[in-house]
Amino acid sequence: MDQLTGTASSFPERRRTEVSPAWTGPRVWILVWRKMGSVQSSRGGAGQPVWTRTLIGWHVVFWVLLGMTLALSFLGNLGAVRQALFAGTVVVLGAAYQLIGLHAIRSRRALPSYAYRLVLIACLMVLIGIYPQSVFLMFIASAQIWLLCEDIREGIGLSLLLVLGVGTAQLWSAGWGWEPFWQILPWMLVSLVVSLLFGIWIEKVITQSQQRAELIEQLESARDELAEAHHSAGVMAERERMAREIHDTLAQGMTSIVMLAQAAAVELSRGGADGAAARLAAIEDTARENLAEARALVAAFTPVALSEATLTEVLRRQAERFAAETGVDVQVSLDLPDDEVAALPQVQQVVLLRSAQEALANVRKHAAATQVLITLGLSDGRVWIEIRDDGTGFTPGSVSGGFGLNAMRGRVEESGGTVEVESTPGRGTRVQVLIPAVQEDV
Repeated sequence: MDQLTGTASSFPERRRTEVSPAWTGPRVWILVWRKMGSVQSSRGGAGQPVWTRTLIGWHVVFWVLLGMTLALSFLGNLGAVRQALFAGTVVVLGAAYQLIGLHAIRSRRALPSYAYRLVLIACLMVLIGIYPQSVFLMFIASAQIWLLCEDIREGIGLSLLLVLGVGTAQLWSAGWGWEPFWQILPWMLVSLVVSLLFGIWIEKVITQSQQRAELIEQLESARDELAEAHHSAGVMAERERMAREIHDTLAQGMTSIVMLAQAAAVELSRGGADGAAARLAAIEDTARENLAEARALVAAFTPVALSEATLTEVLRRQAERFAAETGVDVQVSLDLPDDEVAALPQVQQVVLLRSAQEALANVRKHAAATQVLITLGLSDGRVWIEIRDDGTGFTPGSVSGGFGLNAMRGRVEESGGTVEVESTPGRGTRVQVLIPAVQEDV
């Protein structure tokens, strides 16, 4: 390369040297790293800036470049004074990085950040002025300037200061003069433009990455909240299901036991030992069935009766027991073959059984009926069960549904079905439950 000529120097050891401005090439990948410290991880324990988690690599790059610069300076025949000044400046830069720069990188505080970058630029000017080949230190210097900046204007200002300082140092090393100035100027302009363009571009990339990281964090937070809401809804649904199961089985069984015990007490007060014994036997049967239902609830929520018999058989047993306890004539009628009833899914059979039990419980408590007809049928792709009584009835809408009727509606609606209640004062009540018929594959 051609040597630059300049004016005579008052520094006896200073000599003309070649201009080394071509330092912009590798800056692309350096700038890509320039503000990684501001990108936060979105996962638990790794919630530290990427910079701090890769800081050891930056340590290695900085110290290797600084060590290479110091080693190469001994090959440049600088002379004792210039060599001592160069080595001292290297020590100052290393100490500034270790004591101020690392603290600024970790804390992101403005005062140590500005102080370190000003010291960095000043040391680079001295090093390049003494030994121009150390211009490659601008690789790490430019990266650190952009790393520590908080916005684009700050990065532009400090990058301009760095280029001006390095250009001045090179011009001083070349001996001043217009010829070296015009040789250095294009390279400094190119370096500045490339630095700013890539710096601004990377700033926008990092900003978009931060926005995406914030959006991902918001989405993850929303996902966690939605999962929590679904969990809470599931818990509430399970509680409601438990409440319905307890009401339809244990509570009704306990009601039967209370009524039978009261009837037995009346029989005993009248001296009717045989009638009391029959009531006590019925109490024992009901209590045993309640115990079996409780165990079934704990096991799998499947009615123990359906695990031992078909739905038709269970309905007939319920009718017989209800008739024995209350004296009401209860009949069960099937409008479809028994094998089709048995082919219904277990879940649907449970819904039909619980609906019949709830309707019978309401007849026991409110209807004062003498006859009840339970009909099970299939039509238009829907299976239905109807419970009709000849009791006192009521005016629909004038009586708010209790827990039992609401529980029945909730259970049926969960299966995609509907509940219809028709009643007239003095003319009885009809309750019909319709659910989609889905037969299990055999």
